[in-house]
Amino acid sequence: MIDHMTLVAIRFGHGLPLPDGAPTSPQEMLKALSKPDEAARRFPAATLKEALPQRVAVLQGLKIRRKTGDKTPFMVAAQDARDVADISVRSGFARALDAPDGFRERLVTFWSDHFTTRARTTADVVLPGAMIEDAIRPNIAGRFGDLLVAATLHPAMLIYLDQVASVGPLSPFGQRRGRGLNENLAREVMELHSLGVGAGYAQDDVRQMAELLTGLGVNARKGLVFLPEQAEPGTETVLGRSYQGKGVAPIRAALQDLALRPETARHIAWKLAVHFISDTPDEALVAAMTRAYADSGGALLAVYAAMLDHPTAWVPTLQKVRQPYDFMVAALRSLGVNGAGIMRFDRRSFARLILRDMALMGQKWRQPSGPDGWAEAGDHWITPQGLASRIRWAMEVPGRLVTPLPDPAEMARRALGSAAEVSLIRAAERAESLREGVGFVLASPAFNRR
Repeated sequence: MIDHMTLVAIRFGHGLPLPDGAPTSPQEMLKALSKPDEAARRFPAATLKEALPQRVAVLQGLKIRRKTGDKTPFMVAAQDARDVADISVRSGFARALDAPDGFRERLVTFWSDHFTTRARTTADVVLPGAMIEDAIRPNIAGRFGDLLVAATLHPAMLIYLDQVASVGPLSPFGQRRGRGLNENLAREVMELHSLGVGAGYAQDDVRQMAELLTGLGVNARKGLVFLPEQAEPGTETVLGRSYQGKGVAPIRAALQDLALRPETARHIAWKLAVHFISDTPDEALVAAMTRAYADSGGALLAVYAAMLDHPTAWVPTLQKVRQPYDFMVAALRSLGVNGAGIMRFDRRSFARLILRDMALMGQKWRQPSGPDGWAEAGDHWITPQGLASRIRWAMEVPGRLVTPLPDPAEMARRALGSAAEVSLIRAAERAESLREGVGFVLASPAFNRR
């Protein structure tokens, strides 16, 4: 029988052993979310304000290359931008490994995926990480409406979903240049980020939302800007509500209204339950979380509390599959690698030992195939290639990360707690070498569940 402590660590965190001071009761887990973000303080990463100079330098380098053929300024700036992005990546791993409140780090992972962005150009590699610092981490314990506004209006999202190319057809700029709408952001805000697929909105609602969003732009030096000449004039009506006025205010109002819709409450509750508990969550759990969302006006702490207070959340069977990122963090933790050790990696070594293998397992870091993010279903990850990549990493890489390797049986007990099966411990004890024993543990079905 899997005990409470093991479930806290594996189902709601990044695995055992728990860091010192880790909260273990639902009340303590929720209370920790209201405290300062200690992991972000210990392992800082660039915000948008700090990352924009690198993006500007890359864009300027591109201009110089086009005008003069000189590639040097672009190459130097591109390397600086990649270095900023690399620190963001490694700090994410370091936080997951060392944070005493693992539930916070799992929520950051969940919301970063819910509001998926990816960089398509060298200039934009600094943006996805900045969005986590600016929009995701500060809002995971607030109201969903505020999180939705912050994520939607972040330059990373505006660029990724082509909002910067959307122009009101009847705006002065649209009339002059013959430009029109791009509905990508409007559609994903409704379909993925708030209401959910099949929630009863019509194509006209998407178009009206797209018209409302026109005028949003990104300035290389300032970030988010509003461009009145590109905004569609007049009143827009989305799901029966009309929005008018100048600037970003009506856009914020529409997003807050979407956040309060009952369809959004259900969609967010369902997604959280799927991510943390089961690919097919109990309907009573989803209903309880939906009620908490509706009754609190979208207060995320209330939704998390409803999840953690429900008996279904503590069923002593691990029902999910660890995605490659979850697997990697849990494996590093079980091997005794800490955040400081991760930050000491140089960029190439980290990519070679961690990120490359995650990609082979099916999860290229911050590069999902579409705006719907990574799949939750276990059968998406447990494939012949995915399993082969996990087994190969488990057998070959740990010895390159730590020396000496830990005792396999002891590692199994430490990393899996009450989820460590007797047969696995015996296999680890009987392994012909430390390398094989550690590999057995990390490649075992027990270790790959959460």
